[in-house]
This record gives sequence, C-alpha cells and structure tokens, in this order.
Amino acid sequence: MKLSTATSMLVAARAEAERLGVNVCISIVDAAAWPVASIRMDGALLGAIDVSARKARTSVLFQMDSADFGAVGCPGGEAYTLENTNGGLTSFGGGIVLKSDDGTVLGAVGVSGASVDGDIAIGRAAARALAV
Repeated sequence: MKLSTATSMLVAARAEAERLGVNVCISIVDAAAWPVASIRMDGALLGAIDVSARKARTSVLFQMDSADFGAVGCPGGEAYTLENTNGGLTSFGGGIVLKSDDGTVLGAVGVSGASVDGDIAIGRAAARALAV
C-alpha cells in the first residue's frame, strides 16, 4: 500500500470522527501487517494508540474484520483465546480488512477511541476512501 493511499484514508477517517464528535487513533497497515500510517487526534486516549494498531494487525493477519474475529475468539467460539497469539490481537470491532476488487488483501485499518460502533463507522469511512 502506498503512503499516499494510506494518507487519503486517514483524511477520510478523521473527517468521519470529527463528524461523529469523537477523538480517535487510526492505524493503517499493509498486507504484511507492517505500519504504513497512523494518527492520534488531539484528545484521544493514549491507550487507543496500541488498540488501533492491534485491530489493524488482527484484521490483516486473519483476513477478516476484528468484529468477526471476535466471534471466533470469544468464550464458546471455535478458537477461544486466539487473541493471545501473534503478540496480542484484538477481538472487538474497529479493525477493517482492506481488499481489492478481486479479493486480494491490501492491508487493514484499525480505529480506537470511540464506541465500537463508532470505531467501525470510522474504519469503514477509511475503507471507502481506498475505493475512490
């Protein structure tokens, strides 16, 4: 993923966060789970930095949104405690896997600092910017 693409995604995600009136951290990783770009909005909680990065890593490593990963890794799920692997993952919403039109995984975005629904909405705004 190019830095210019990730930057456009950050701009779209930040605009959505501002529209929602929340301060978040946004992390974008490439298909190998390496960081490409991230921001911490003024006033966002410090703990949200790591959480946003883990949401993005979780999504790209397992090629699914972190909310879907949570259904697999929760108590009673098929792979309970899976979140303890790979240096620590996140099993709640806010990580969005990014795919090309042909289904190739390009990377992921992770958002933390709003409600789970807010994080998901902001992540989806970033993903829509990828398609533009």
